[in-house]
Amino acid sequence: MSMTMTQKILARHAGLDHVVPGQLIEAKLDLVLGNDVTTPPAIDVFHQTCACGVFDKSKVVIVPDHFTPNKDIKSAEHCMKIRRFAKEQDLLNYYEIGDPKMGVEHVILPENGLVAPGDAIIGADSHTCTYGALGAFATGVGSTDLACAMATGQTWFRVPEAIQFVLNGSLSKGVTGKDLILHIIGMIGVDGALYESMEFTGPGVSTLSMSDRLTICNMAIEAGGKNGIFPVDEQTIEYLKTYAADRYAANDFEVFEADKDASYIRTMVIELSEVPLTVAFPHLPDNTKVLGTFGRVDIDQVVIGSCTNGRLEDLRLAASIFKGQKVKKGVRCIILPGSQRVWLAALKEGLLEVFAESNCVVSAATCGPCLGGHMGILASGERCVSTTNRNFVGRMGHPGSEVYLSGVPVAAASAILGYIAGPDDLRDRAKEAK
Repeated sequence: MSMTMTQKILARHAGLDHVVPGQLIEAKLDLVLGNDVTTPPAIDVFHQTCACGVFDKSKVVIVPDHFTPNKDIKSAEHCMKIRRFAKEQDLLNYYEIGDPKMGVEHVILPENGLVAPGDAIIGADSHTCTYGALGAFATGVGSTDLACAMATGQTWFRVPEAIQFVLNGSLSKGVTGKDLILHIIGMIGVDGALYESMEFTGPGVSTLSMSDRLTICNMAIEAGGKNGIFPVDEQTIEYLKTYAADRYAANDFEVFEADKDASYIRTMVIELSEVPLTVAFPHLPDNTKVLGTFGRVDIDQVVIGSCTNGRLEDLRLAASIFKGQKVKKGVRCIILPGSQRVWLAALKEGLLEVFAESNCVVSAATCGPCLGGHMGILASGERCVSTTNRNFVGRMGHPGSEVYLSGVPVAAASAILGYIAGPDDLRDRAKEAK
């Protein structure tokens, strides 16, 4: 019986020859992830199970990243709780400030070599679907499921149906994977892939960087998707050689390919060259508009970073736009490297100096403002252009504030001009100045 990539991975981890959409299965897990928001209640449930310990101390990962560096007493106590649990359980993969491998969970797990093709991964965070970029099945769960998975190494799934996205051509200069996923979400809506697997195929896949793919899979959940997933190709293998050298050398992964006659509930063909610079207006990621089709929108803040766009490639792109420019007076621009490794590389490459000279503020690696946690909270009436992944009411602070989602080029240009704009607007201003 034919299966999609996701269905094949789930079948293998359930010990079955095949699965069909809608089937309930119990599957073994390669990785179980929690953070400082979701792990504290999971620890309480874990103890209620009377488990002797976690199923595998190398496969339970805890990353405090949402309210870190700790913003208040409550967040400090949450981190103390998970820190003690990690020590009691002798977890090998616990990352927080002071660890050179620390950072935002969905940046550092692939970066630290914990994700590989064919893996089945759950995390008590909705954007766990990021890891599908490496050909893994990854999805978010709640704290109770996290607790049980930490104890047993297994969880249950309802096998999802799948949507196939056939990508042709390549993105235009200056257009990024963030624009592509916003474009797709705008087409199908925030529930357009509800509990469905978003599977990306076609010749255009090879033109997308791994950073693009990680961003795209990260936001599969914003279309309601159970997961997003890309096929494994040469770029994936090169990424594994760089970030997961031990697993690559040991051939400790399995590549799955969708059957040619796999069944999809629908197929969408996307010409990448036609994808425009895209902005999601408040208060949903599917409220998208093409840059240049709307009037002037003045802004108060810009955030560049997060698990969506906080990788080194993103900071390089931002620095290329900020170099020789200044953030508009009256606008706050916050740069959030996705990990300590990214921060250090950006320092060595001189990117942080570019940001400082442009009057940006560079933060430690944190989710911070993305979820309205800290370090960038908005007041009533304020507007922010952000490279994060959600713009719900009150997402970044006061319910009366507004968040506009974009890719790095639009965010950087907007910070310089003081209103939502793109790199072409910067060039036009430079011509006028001459």
